[in-house]
Amino acid sequence: MTFKYKNKKEIQYYSRRYNRSVTVPEGYPSDGATFAVDIYSDAWWVHDLLCDRGTWNNGTPCTNIQASWVLSDILNGEKRVFRAVYWFWGTLFFGGKKLRKENGLFRLKKEKR
Repeated sequence: MTFKYKNKKEIQYYSRRYNRSVTVPEGYPSDGATFAVDIYSDAWWVHDLLCDRGTWNNGTPCTNIQASWVLSDILNGEKRVFRAVYWFWGTLFFGGKKLRKENGLFRLKKEKR
């Protein structure tokens, strides 16, 4: 896979919704926003890391819907309300394939608990 971007700065995100944190390291590679226009935002970096790694910083498994809510929460915080809605649904149903398969779409798979 070819990566278009490398993260230029460490991104630390704390999710109030899940009381968990995510850190995207400097230099982390990404292909950008899949099936959407690439914008300057922390949202897709954090979402990509959660999908790739499958866990929060503390090692707790993350589900696909959690990663989608985090993306939406970041976009809402950036005042991108419309994009927060349609990127949430897009990533929930068309993104996060590895995360969905390994951890689950809505609930953690039993072996991950």
